[in-house]
Amino acid sequence: MRERRLKVCLAFIMVGIAVLFARLAQIQLISTESFSKYEINLLEGSVNQRTQEMVIDNGRGNFLDRFGEPLIYENIPVLILFPFLNHLDWPVEEVASVIGIPKHEILNTLENADGPVALGTPDPYLLSKDEMDAINEMKIPGVFAVERKYPLSNTQAEQLIGITGENSSLLKERYEDKEFTSRTLVGLSGLEKSFDEFLVGEGKSKLVYHVDGIGSPLFGINVKYSEPANPFYPINIRTTIDKKLQEVAENLVDKHQIEDGGLVLLDIETNNILAMVSRPHLNRKNPFGDRGVENRMLKQQIPGSVFKTVTAAAAIDYGLQPPSRSFDCDENIYGKPDPNYQHGELNFTQSFARSCNRTFADLAKELKNKDPHIIEEYARKLSLTGSVGWTGTVFHTEQFRQLADEEMGRVFKSENASKDDNFVALSAIGQHEVRVTPLAVANMMATIARGGDKQMVKAVESVEYRNGTKVFGFDEKKLGGDNISPFTAQKLQKLLREVVLDEDGTGRWFRDLPYSVAGKSGTAETGIMKDGKQTHNKWFAGYFPYENPKYALVVVNLGVHTNEGGINPLFAGMVEEVYRFDEEN
Repeated sequence: MRERRLKVCLAFIMVGIAVLFARLAQIQLISTESFSKYEINLLEGSVNQRTQEMVIDNGRGNFLDRFGEPLIYENIPVLILFPFLNHLDWPVEEVASVIGIPKHEILNTLENADGPVALGTPDPYLLSKDEMDAINEMKIPGVFAVERKYPLSNTQAEQLIGITGENSSLLKERYEDKEFTSRTLVGLSGLEKSFDEFLVGEGKSKLVYHVDGIGSPLFGINVKYSEPANPFYPINIRTTIDKKLQEVAENLVDKHQIEDGGLVLLDIETNNILAMVSRPHLNRKNPFGDRGVENRMLKQQIPGSVFKTVTAAAAIDYGLQPPSRSFDCDENIYGKPDPNYQHGELNFTQSFARSCNRTFADLAKELKNKDPHIIEEYARKLSLTGSVGWTGTVFHTEQFRQLADEEMGRVFKSENASKDDNFVALSAIGQHEVRVTPLAVANMMATIARGGDKQMVKAVESVEYRNGTKVFGFDEKKLGGDNISPFTAQKLQKLLREVVLDEDGTGRWFRDLPYSVAGKSGTAETGIMKDGKQTHNKWFAGYFPYENPKYALVVVNLGVHTNEGGINPLFAGMVEEVYRFDEEN
């Protein structure tokens, strides 16, 4: 009996030893780079335990504005100090003398440091080039004057640029044939996602110092500088954004308390995005916790009367607007007395300028009787449906999209809706199932200003190596499909200008601006109640100067009550700032 118990115990011990050896083999030999369900990189962790490092550049590419100004990161000349200096006799007085600060500031920084630190952290002391050269000529171990990459305190166009994060499964999915550490950043939204293949880090640039288990020097006091082997990286993405105009736009949107909405400014000649602002603000601590990560300028919104531009274009081509024809604008779209708007008898031009719903409901029903698809056809001609962002072949990718987060607009969700008088009437004034993006509306205005020429919208001008050499340039491209004719575009230009010139026009607010404006207002019912009242999307979309168009501008305030959230001051303010910018430049 005793012998049997001994054998059983021995068997358990042998099994335990076998399990232990198997576990050790898994840790030491098999799963060294992907241990447990959390895919922990044990090799990486082991190295981290034995090193102190200061990352100079995380290796991920950067975004520049159209003139080469950084948008998210900047390189700052700083003094890096390693904590082993606390145990050495080193010429701290000389270093302090070079940069003109008391030596106790340097010593205090070192005394409180758990690892390598930049002098002055969290607001690092900025060195001049002469100070950097003088410090590095001293060749003091553990003291380095370097340019280190820091995030800008005031990030511009944050939703357009997008965010990055650590996501090992996404990293493997995108780059299964490449070897990246699990801590490599990947693009999760915006241009960071679209251009991730260019931006993903080739490796960090860092200062590395090896220590033993208690933090003492392992290989002396030499600090090693490590950087990726490829001198052309990291890549820079040169956007079309103008940093000065973007900053002005951001400030104006916040000044006018736009909590949900934003602004798009296009260069009409190139169709480049000069400024794009989206609200709510991005919450970087919890980006996916609310809608702040969304670029609202690329999302479907209800346009309201801005969409009357489409109905007007179709009516012009089908000859439904002779000068002698008048419309009863005391009535709503159903032919009933309108308690809110009493405009009387108006012709086509006046109806557009004063935004008479009855006129465009009647015209749309007449168009429907000719062909139920006419309104959708003209929405396509004016680039309101489909994607408007730059799409094309980039190296091995045939359908590369600069604006991967862009949604597509629509007029009707079903064939039946396009044949129903009531639904057609509502759609003609930008209600019911009509959805468009603010970017597409800006592109519509640019298209009209160019005489009907449809172009893709660009957010990025080129991809460049670190030394500025161009890797890939994004040429101007036409949007596919039919266009409106130059004649129709000219008629629309006059209608849009009349919105501002008419004494009762919905854009009369902009009559005295330094640039002449043409455009269209919109107030869309959302069907969403807040505090027991209907909310609205408030728009103004236009272009300027009218005589020689240079800019298309859309501003929108989403989900506000009728008596609040007006966007006229925002539109006017942006036009004035652009005029001032042009005068100064």
